[in-house]
Amino acid sequence: FAFAGAELSHFLTGKAGEEFGRTEVIDNTLNPDFVRKYILDYFFEEKQNLRFDVYDIDSKSPDLDFLGQVFCTLGEIVGSPASRLEKPLGGIPGKKCGTVILSAEELGNCRDYATMQFCANKLDKKDFFGKSDPFMVFYRSNEDGTFTICHKTEVVKNTLNPVWEPFSIPVRALCNGDYDRTIKVEVYDWDRDGSHDFIGEFTTSFKELCRGQNQLNVYEVINLLGPFFPSQVSLLSFMTLTSLFLKGNPSQSTSLHYMNPYQMNAYAMALKAVGEIIQDYDSDKMFPALGFGAKLPPDWRVSHEFPLNGNVDNPYCNGMEGILEAYHQSLKTVQLYGPTNFAPVVNHVARYAAAVQDGSQYFVLLIITDGVISDMAQTKEAIVNAAKLPMSIIIVGVGQAEFDAMVELDGDDVRISSRGKVAERDIVQFVPFRDYMDRTGNHVLSMARLAKDVLAEIPDQLISYMKSRAIKPNPVPVYSPTPPRPHTQSSASGRARLRLMGTRLHQHFFEAKMLLRPFRKY
Repeated sequence: FAFAGAELSHFLTGKAGEEFGRTEVIDNTLNPDFVRKYILDYFFEEKQNLRFDVYDIDSKSPDLDFLGQVFCTLGEIVGSPASRLEKPLGGIPGKKCGTVILSAEELGNCRDYATMQFCANKLDKKDFFGKSDPFMVFYRSNEDGTFTICHKTEVVKNTLNPVWEPFSIPVRALCNGDYDRTIKVEVYDWDRDGSHDFIGEFTTSFKELCRGQNQLNVYEVINLLGPFFPSQVSLLSFMTLTSLFLKGNPSQSTSLHYMNPYQMNAYAMALKAVGEIIQDYDSDKMFPALGFGAKLPPDWRVSHEFPLNGNVDNPYCNGMEGILEAYHQSLKTVQLYGPTNFAPVVNHVARYAAAVQDGSQYFVLLIITDGVISDMAQTKEAIVNAAKLPMSIIIVGVGQAEFDAMVELDGDDVRISSRGKVAERDIVQFVPFRDYMDRTGNHVLSMARLAKDVLAEIPDQLISYMKSRAIKPNPVPVYSPTPPRPHTQSSASGRARLRLMGTRLHQHFFEAKMLLRPFRKY
C-alpha cells in the first residue's frame, strides 16, 4: 500500500481550520520521512494551533483512508528540546495509530538558490538480476546533531554509473544559510517494495560544493556495514543564484546597478543625496568607501569588506565625485555575489569608533542595499555592540524588494536586541528610496526628499551619545559683531525685527554648531 503523509491544517484562532499544505506520497512504508517542508511565521505571543492529518492513499481509488491525527501548537514544537516534538497519532478510538515526529528550525534570511548535478562511478551492484537503480538522498544537519532530509534525486534505472538530472534547492533548505554546516548524502538502490538497499554515504558542506567541479568534489561512497567497493560520486556542475541574480549584471538595464550613460542608478542617487549633506561636516572631504557581497580578482574569492577604489591600504575617496567614480569603476572589476553580509562592514566602522570615544569624532555609516541580508543575527549583534559607540548607521533600500529585515534593524517600534541584550541607543535609520521617487521623474527633488528624512535622526542620536557620556560641547568662539550702520527712523520697526530674528538665528547657529562639531572622518 502507499503511505501518504501529514496533511497540515493551520487553525486560525476562533476559525475553522484551513488546509495549509500536503506532503509528497511515500510508497510502501510504515516509517516515512517526508522531504517537503512548510514555512510558517512564528509569533511568540500568539497561540498558533496546528493539526496534522495522516492518510493512506490507494492509487486505484480516489478515497483516502484516515490513519490518525495530531493536534499541537507551533509553540509546542519550537519549545520542545531541540525543537523536536514527538506525539502519538489519535483520532481512531481504541486503536494505536503510531507516532508523528515534528521538528522546527528558525530559518535564516538567506534567499540564495543552488543548482547542482552529480554523477557516480562503479557503484555497488545490489540487484540479483541486473545492476542497481541508484538515487541520492540529501540531509541537512541540525543543531542537536541529528539530520533532516531535504532532497531526493530521481531514480536512474539499471546502471552502476548514473548521471542524475540537475536540481535546484534553496540554500536555507540545504544548510539554513550556514555554509560550513555538514550535508550528508546517502546513496540507495531503489526497490519496488520500498525496502531500498543502502549503497553508501558521504558528507560535504555548501562551502565545499561552491568550489565547483574539481578533484576536491569527488567523494568516496562508504558503507561501514558492508564490503568495501571503490565507488565514487562526483559533482558535475554547481551554480548559485545569489545577489548576482537579485542585483543583476550591471551592464543590463534590469540591474539596480545598471550604468546608464544618461542618468544615475538608484545606488548612485542615494549615495549622492546623503553624501552631499554629510560631507559638509568632514574637514578634508576624504571618505573611506567599502563594498560587500562580491567576488574580487584575481582569485575571485567572496568579500564582504573591500575598498571600492581597490586600494586596501588607502580606501579613501576624494569627495562625492571620488566615491561615485570608485563605485562605477568597481562594477567593472568585481562580480556581484552572495551571500550579502552586513556585519563585517558594521564591525569595520565600529573598530574606528571604539578608538575615539571622547566626543571629538562621530562616525556615520551609510549602507545602500537591495534588502537582501544573509547574516541577520550577526548584524543585530554588531549593531547592539555599536550602539554604545559614537556612531550612527543610515540604511537606504533601493529596488522593489521587501525590506522587513531592514525595518527590524531600524528599531523604531521595537529596540533591536541580540542574545538578550538590548541596544543602548537607537542608532539605525532606514528608509526605502522608492518612497521618495518623484512621480514626474525629477531626480533632484527625489534626492532632496531622501536626504531630509534619512538624516533627520542623526542630531538626536549624536546628542544621546554625548549626554550618555557626559561630554560637553567645546567652548563657543569669541564673536565680535560688526558695528551697526546708521539708519533712519522710518526703518526702526524693521531693525527691531531683524535684531530679534538675528538673536534667535544666532542661538540656533551655535546649537547646530554644538551638534555637528564632532563629525570627522576616520
